[in-house]
Amino acid sequence: MLTSDFLRIRGTPEITSGQDVQVQHGQAQQQTANGSTFAEELRQRIAAQNGFAEPVRQPTTAEQLEIMSGINFSRHAVERINSRQIDVMSDNRLQRLSRGMELAESKGSDDALVIVDTTAFVVNVPGNKVITAVEAGDVQGNVFTNIDTAVIM
Repeated sequence: MLTSDFLRIRGTPEITSGQDVQVQHGQAQQQTANGSTFAEELRQRIAAQNGFAEPVRQPTTAEQLEIMSGINFSRHAVERINSRQIDVMSDNRLQRLSRGMELAESKGSDDALVIVDTTAFVVNVPGNKVITAVEAGDVQGNVFTNIDTAVIM
């Protein structure tokens, strides 16, 4: 891709030889004329030149949770969090869940029940993965099996 194409996509006027150029931090997030960010536009154009189209997609809920916490969430766990409307973002729940998993790991746990406030998470410690989540109202009468540790945060 030529510099002129790069600048045209970005929406920046072409620069002739000998001009000083200053690039400000964060400009890559500016939107191009068609509403996409410059980075998205550039990625699509490079993909098109290479003979394949790269679909632009938004991260899944599991990916968003992983980015925010460093913890993997199974598809089942994400479905349970969504369907049960469990708020994992409030009161530093993700940080406390992560700390609970660290404590379970320090004790040699493989599968643990980590209770954060009113939410119970069944986690696979070596895989750093949340298997399922249950809110307090749904906990009564449930039996948690295949766990070797319980951590209350």
